[in-house]
Amino acid sequence: MGHAGMPPALAAAIEALGTLPGIGPKSAMRLALHLLQRSQDEARALARMLEELHEKVGFCDQCGAFAEGSCCSICADERRDGGLICVVEQPVDVLIMERGGGFAGRYHVLHGRLSPIDGMMPESLRIGTLDRRIEQGARELILATSATVDGEATAHYLARRFHGRVPRISRIARGVPEGGELEYLDEYTLQRAIDQRVVWE
Repeated sequence: MGHAGMPPALAAAIEALGTLPGIGPKSAMRLALHLLQRSQDEARALARMLEELHEKVGFCDQCGAFAEGSCCSICADERRDGGLICVVEQPVDVLIMERGGGFAGRYHVLHGRLSPIDGMMPESLRIGTLDRRIEQGARELILATSATVDGEATAHYLARRFHGRVPRISRIARGVPEGGELEYLDEYTLQRAIDQRVVWE
């Protein structure tokens, strides 16, 4: 897309916005023009928020979810059941699972899934920290990895690793769409997937 007759700062903003996922050239231009029409204070406030994203948001030392500081709000919540651990692939999966609002346990984020082709081996994932949490006493491990080939392989690996070390290991039930990532499931389907989880045989 050409930028003839456009101030360089506006062209640069459009190009930067166009690198975001799901934002094409037209959407990028609309967003940049919208920001230009807002007050300078509002634009500065947005810029500050974007700066603070990297400065403030990291990962929880215990579960690996997004956190400001060393502990996330879920691990810090005494009302959550520490004996019920739901294992997911990515921090965003925790946000998605929490949308349903019906899960009372805690999470463990692997930060990936087993994929030897991509060099993702067990030691690449946060499995050592899960070992330590299991040793502290967990009643149930819910495997909520994606229904992809790698996600299933990860669930199988974890089920074998923790067999006999946790009283109950289960896998979330899957409705339509099969073979998908968690983010494509709506809140109701996710809630049902947890409620109708099946014991791993």
